[in-house]
Amino acid sequence: MGRRNLLRSAAGACGALALGGLPTLSHAASGPTSETVLRIADYKAADGLVLEASGNARSGYRSQFAEFASGNLIVEAINAGSIDVGSSSEIPPAFGIAAGARLSIVAVIKDDVNWQVVLVPPGSPIRSIADLKGKRVGYVRATTTQYYLARMLGEAGLRFTDIQAISLTPSEGQAAFDQGALDAWAIYGYSVPFAVRKGARVLITSNGYLSGNYLYLASPDALGDPGKSAAIGDYLLRLRRAFAWRAANLERWAQVHSAAIGVPVETDLEILRKTSRQRDLAPITDADIASAQAVADTFHQLGVLPRRIDIAPAFDRRFADVLSRPLS
Repeated sequence: MGRRNLLRSAAGACGALALGGLPTLSHAASGPTSETVLRIADYKAADGLVLEASGNARSGYRSQFAEFASGNLIVEAINAGSIDVGSSSEIPPAFGIAAGARLSIVAVIKDDVNWQVVLVPPGSPIRSIADLKGKRVGYVRATTTQYYLARMLGEAGLRFTDIQAISLTPSEGQAAFDQGALDAWAIYGYSVPFAVRKGARVLITSNGYLSGNYLYLASPDALGDPGKSAAIGDYLLRLRRAFAWRAANLERWAQVHSAAIGVPVETDLEILRKTSRQRDLAPITDADIASAQAVADTFHQLGVLPRRIDIAPAFDRRFADVLSRPLS
């Protein structure tokens, strides 16, 4: 079945979630019009695809999606004024703010942490994080892998300097791990099930070390425009509906998503079913701000973030009503 037919079938399956129209936002007296253009940063086969698959893509304004490869690039685009809204982990905003970037954090995605892990090769004698002392450990610099690896080492009484930490891209890490050049590998996503199927063992997951928070970011200039601000609120509401559809239709979403990214549907479904939680969009809480601050402080302590920052002023709770409203 082609992608277009899959999407059509998926949209038909979403039932009450695929509403013909959305409630009027309480703050949208000067709301978006057909002339409003919302420029949205996205990742490959991510939020734009789930909006389309769930039947929540339609809006009364124009949405322009642009695909990005990383949250760091999205932060740069928001700061440059070329993007109005986009998401990242808790890490890129901290680095952006430290560098003077203009951005606001307007919502929190709650997502999985089970597929961010430390792997060891087949037959490895390593049984605990403490066993990593002096070992060659791959990770992706300035990402969640460096953060949870640092926290795990600290809990075991070790510092980052107690291991042979090797900064690699995911593809570089995959090659090094397969060739036996690493004793352990801190990695995330589809690399994990593929490595496990080759015999790798999960030493530990990041559950309990990562918050599972991903931040929705917006341009302060877009928030200052009444039409665009209302459009962002509408976009976040439609995303909530789309995520709810996804959680209720994992098999259908796996078909659509796996076809878009070119992985076996069984692998996609395995990841979706074994998550610590299904993807959701939530209003900002004090705990979310504290979590983002802890991440920034950790990177400062590691010497990666050049200065300590106060991240709280970047959080903007104006969409709390949209993000708290019961979904009908």
